[in-house]
Amino acid sequence: MLYPGSRSLVLSPKVAVVLTVPTLDKVTVDLMVVLGTTTMPIHQVLRLSRGAIIELDATEADEVKVLANNLPVASGVVLVDRNRIAVEVKQMLPRSTGTR
Repeated sequence: MLYPGSRSLVLSPKVAVVLTVPTLDKVTVDLMVVLGTTTMPIHQVLRLSRGAIIELDATEADEVKVLANNLPVASGVVLVDRNRIAVEVKQMLPRSTGTR
């Protein structure tokens, strides 16, 4: 049996085989949560300043999209607990063909 985080496979109480398993500890993934989108002319973008409010095409009840390296991987809902914001994953999205 191979246990999570383990690099050895125990075949019996007396025999163990060491496997060479490449580690994923150093792989980084950029995660983004998309709350909503909007379109605006470039002249409005250039005039944005601190405190500007950008209206999105979503409401607070809508699900958000979770992207990993710009690829959609899940959808979920935003949770707010005091001063912390989190996303609860509600559904993992199927992998699109041609991606790894």
